[in-house]
Formats: sequence, C-alpha cells, structure tokens
Amino acid sequence: MEAADRLGRPFGADASPTNPMPSSLPLFLALLGGGDDPIYPDPPPGRPPVRALEEASAVDEAGMRPYSELLAGSEVRFDMLPIPGGRFEMGSPAGEADREDWEGPCHAVDLSPFWIGRCEVTWDEYHEFMLRLDIVRREGGTVEAQPSDPWADAVSRPTPPYVPMDFEMGVEDRPAVCMTQFAARQYTRWLSMKTGRFYRLPTEAEWEYACRAGTDTAYSFGDDVEQLGEYAWYFDNADDTYHPVGRKRPNPWGLFDMHGNVSEWVLDRFDPGFYAEAAEGAEGGPPRDPLAWPVELYPRVVRGGSWDDDPELLRSAARRGSRKGWKVQDPQLPKSIWYLTDAAFVGFRVVRPLVEGSDAERERAWGPDLDGVRDILARQRTGGR
Repeated sequence: MEAADRLGRPFGADASPTNPMPSSLPLFLALLGGGDDPIYPDPPPGRPPVRALEEASAVDEAGMRPYSELLAGSEVRFDMLPIPGGRFEMGSPAGEADREDWEGPCHAVDLSPFWIGRCEVTWDEYHEFMLRLDIVRREGGTVEAQPSDPWADAVSRPTPPYVPMDFEMGVEDRPAVCMTQFAARQYTRWLSMKTGRFYRLPTEAEWEYACRAGTDTAYSFGDDVEQLGEYAWYFDNADDTYHPVGRKRPNPWGLFDMHGNVSEWVLDRFDPGFYAEAAEGAEGGPPRDPLAWPVELYPRVVRGGSWDDDPELLRSAARRGSRKGWKVQDPQLPKSIWYLTDAAFVGFRVVRPLVEGSDAERERAWGPDLDGVRDILARQRTGGR
C-alpha cells in the first residue's frame, strides 16, 4: 500500500483538509516574520570563501577522512563519511524477491569518490535554512557576521507553509520531511554557500553504492527480512511516525537509516528504461558517474523506503518515483515549489564529491530545471508569490 494512502491524516489529530490549521500555526508564522516573503540580494561575484576545516580539506582519495561540519552562527552539526570510488553492480538481480522490472537489469557502474551524510538531514539543520534562523540571529545581534553571509543570504528560501510541515510528528533529532526535490536542492546550494564546499543531492547510483556498502544482497545486512527491524524504521515497527536519526544499526560503511525512516531524494528522474540503456551501452566499459537528469516535474526518484513502507520498498535496489498525489492538499495554484503536503515520508541526505566540478555543473545540481519553477522563483525573489 502506498504511504500517502496509509497516512490519511496529514494534518494531525486536530486538523483536517477542511480545517487545516493546527493551533501552533500562528507561532510558526511569527517565526517566519509574519508570513512576509523576503526580497533577496544578488550574490557577490565568484565563489564564497571556504570555511577552514582540516578534516574536510582532502585533495585526493587517499586523504579523505570523516568530518563534522558546524553550521556557522548555530550549534547545529552534521557528519560526513568518505566513500571510496569504485565499481559495483547496480540494480536488482532477476531472482531477488519482490523485485520490480524497473530495478534491472543489473549493470556495472563506476563511481568517483565522495562524502555522504552519516544521517538524513534533520529539522535542526533544515530549519536553519527554511526559517532563516541564521539571518534572524545575526539581525538580532546574537551571532557575528560571517564572510560567507552575502552568498548564503542570496539563496532563495522556502515561503511560509500554511501548516507546520512536521505534521506533529516532532522535530528534535528527527529527519526533515515534506520538501520538494527543488527545495532539497536549494538547501544544498545554501549549505554550499555557508561552508564554501560543494554539497548536493546524491545521484541514484551514488545512493545505491553507499547503501549497499560492498554487499550484493537485498539489504545491506543480507537477505533475511527478519533482521530489518534492527536496521530500519518501517511500517511494522514505526508506530505511524518517523523517528530520531541514527537510532538503528548502521550499514557496513557506518551510514544510518539508509533503509527506512524516510525515503530520500536523489538527483535523477525516474526512468524505468535507464538501467537497460546503461547495460546496452556498456560495451566500451561501464558508465562513470551516471545520472538521468530530470526533464519533467514528475516522476523523480526517492530511495530507501520509509517509516510507512513495507519491507520490499526498503531494499537496496528499490526505486520509487514522485507523483502529483504528494501535493493533493496544497491549496495553492500553481502548487508550491517548496512543499509536499501529502508526503511526510520524504526527506534527503547530502553528498559532497571529492572533485567539485565546474560552475555550470554546480548550478545544474542546485538550480531550477523547469521554466515554470524558474518563473515562480523569480516572482518570489522580488517579494511576490
């Protein structure tokens, strides 16, 4: 059963589609400046300064180490783990239980080294961006200005939602949810501006490689679904809610919640034939760092399964495409470019490639990829809707 079908109560116990405003909404909007949209400055030329962090300064794969990054002007940290480059078999083998046709054929993929978030992005991290807390503290005189502020302040932030997007499931140490893929990409732009390091969403291949962690079984711990509860929050054990990150056992590379808790955005479109094309084109060698760039709003890929999913959707190779139904109860026309009112099971984690790439490659990973989204964003940057 689809998660959106199971939820059936996206506004919590004291709200409904006809009365969708929980009592906490006035305070929530007050935190956002009363609902007024900011007018954004243009960024300075060039790239922002790199915030000094020795552990994060590797120039080759041999020098890559785990590191912990502090969001300047806050007490919020996130941890990044190095993932070595290499080759793996992507996709689900033909004999795997509950396999879908679009999960195959299995095909070899070569990947460059990268770092990936040890955990899913939490509300503590996402609220710094979404609620403009970095700007609020600076304007209130509680933190000092940072050299990167002119770049970070120029990044578009989400407009105020009409309900709190945690849907009363809690925020402390819990994964941020209900953001569109575009919103997640904008977060990675903002994070890159804050730190001077290039953060983005993972590609689908990077995500599966990190999830498998050298394994070729249905899950990173093997094929025994009876062990799933030790590693994942899913329908059978989650009690209809997401949970604080990092409470279950990690995969062999130390990554938490790659199975379950919340599904995770990747950069790719959902293309049922992409694996077959990759396999057919492999005569000259496996593709390196493949990515199926989106060309339409739907469907785009989420991975890993969620607290509201059955075990088969938590398999390492399981793929799922986004859909219009994830915004059914959004009252706006056109629908929000920032929020998913009916997908309290979708979040994300970040990656950082060892080789950062060109300005054009960075912009493609961050920016809007459809004219309709660009138009709405342009209006919002000048204070409109």
